[in-house]
Amino acid sequence: MTRKTRSPAPFLSKTYDLLEAEEEERRRGPGDGSGRIVSWNLEGNGFVVWSPAEFSELMLPKYFKHNNFSSFIRQLNTYGFKKTASKRWEFQHEKFQRGRRNLLVEITRKKCEPSAFPPFLKASADCSCSQDHQDKPIENSNNNYNNSPGLMLMELMEENKNLRKEKMELEMQIAHFKNLEFRLLQCLSQYSAHSTNHCLMMNKARRLS
Repeated sequence: MTRKTRSPAPFLSKTYDLLEAEEEERRRGPGDGSGRIVSWNLEGNGFVVWSPAEFSELMLPKYFKHNNFSSFIRQLNTYGFKKTASKRWEFQHEKFQRGRRNLLVEITRKKCEPSAFPPFLKASADCSCSQDHQDKPIENSNNNYNNSPGLMLMELMEENKNLRKEKMELEMQIAHFKNLEFRLLQCLSQYSAHSTNHCLMMNKARRLS
């Protein structure tokens, strides 16, 4: 009897493929790191989405047939990836490493805990976590929503939670840049006043001489 060869989940393979493709594109490019959308981190033990907007518009439709960044993040979470930076979208998993594609088969979906679900959602939760659906891409899950109102409600609640978190991070960034703008304007004002005083003193010196 032939032993069945294990294969990585399609989501993991596609994510790895897009990172390798971007890495190859970067090698052929100017090499200054400008205009990056997504890349491996410096250590090669994780990756960074530098521009979520461009990633959603250009990369997700190409590899996953959707453009929902929040759905991509939720899928990462189901495979145990962790967000490891507070000011950028960096994700890591101990088995997801540059140059180690062979480790992808060791990454599995996280097991659901039935006790975390109310009784009326338990059947839907068990169904969504069954082994038969282990490698099913998230973009094809919409067909199940019509038959699982509970899952749709949970999905919407999670989406809302993620959007609130993204909004908070954006507000923090805006506050940071406003503070930076204020400090720059202060410096400019002080420089302008100093330059004006210097010119007045020079003109006065010329008249006296």
